[in-house]
Amino acid sequence: MTNGPGAGIPAVSTAILAMSRHLEVRDVLKTIVASARELLDAEYAALGVPDDHGGFAQFVVDGVSAEQWKAIGPLPRQHGILAAMLHNATPERLADVREDPRFGGWPAAHPDMSDFLGLPVADGDEILGALFLANKRCPKSSPSRRDGCGFTEEDERLLGILAQHAAIALTNARLYERSRELTIAGERARLAHELHDAVSQKLFSLRLTAQAATALVDRDPARAKDELHQVAELAAEAADELRAAVVELRPAALDEDGLVATLRSQVQVLDRAHSARVTFAAHGVRALPSAQEEAMLRVAQEALHNALRHSGAGRVEVTLTRSGQGALLRVADDGRGFDTRVVRRAGRHLGLVSMRDRAGGVGGRLTVDSEPGEGTAVEMEVPGG
Repeated sequence: MTNGPGAGIPAVSTAILAMSRHLEVRDVLKTIVASARELLDAEYAALGVPDDHGGFAQFVVDGVSAEQWKAIGPLPRQHGILAAMLHNATPERLADVREDPRFGGWPAAHPDMSDFLGLPVADGDEILGALFLANKRCPKSSPSRRDGCGFTEEDERLLGILAQHAAIALTNARLYERSRELTIAGERARLAHELHDAVSQKLFSLRLTAQAATALVDRDPARAKDELHQVAELAAEAADELRAAVVELRPAALDEDGLVATLRSQVQVLDRAHSARVTFAAHGVRALPSAQEEAMLRVAQEALHNALRHSGAGRVEVTLTRSGQGALLRVADDGRGFDTRVVRRAGRHLGLVSMRDRAGGVGGRLTVDSEPGEGTAVEMEVPGG
């Protein structure tokens, strides 16, 4: 990149637009780091978010391979030059970071770094993190950093603009995640209430039926036998309620395992827990933005719940396939199906409105294909990122 007056503004604009596309904190952090590295043509970039215990809560890097990062070891502590932007909120531009008296504590496997540029990412007086760049790529006319290649005052100015917008993007992402946490907490409270009501009613009925069977054992064994069959059915229904609640309340391991592995794991649990055969297959699916993966998981859970609880299906097939830059989810069963033209009743009963809202909320679409006696297929497609 050529750093003339205003030459970097279009690139800064591109970087800002890239940051604004994401709502998840982790996605925003990755985009900030990648944008900063590309903007200033650096070999390495990193962004550290401090915790409350003298270390980093998150540390995102770009330009370091997975193998290098694994060899480096645990997240760095707030020491030396890394701490400067977090404690003093001042930029640091160095010709050679290794000659700075604060340099030290770098792991043996850490890549070699020389010229260095670091800026705080701040929202008012609150420091949200520190953005680091190292090893400006030298133009062909200047093959050595000793010949004057390194980060310039113009680089610092451009990175400062980026850091200001990064603070806005990061603050918005945190607010979004907090809002989602509150929504999830409310949903969990609702599920807990429904679980309490449903299971309590089943257990109460089970208790009364068992008492009736006990009273009839001696004087009417045949009726007592019927009552005991009823006890078994009520117990099975209560167990189904509990299984469904456990699957619904279990936190999704999307951040660690991704959508494919998480769906596969949940399908395996459901296959063991229900008499219906539940299968999963995935083909060529790329990682998706976090919000899209979560929406797909929730729609899959709702569709599976419907198929296993209401359709009487003997087989349920879940497939996830690549679709352009995005993905297509399909949950199909061979159950009793329903008339999709009866939208109001079916939509309320099967959670179709909620599924459509989830799909639309991430720029996707949801379709439902069903006929009485012909099974049901729910499809959700998302655009990717």
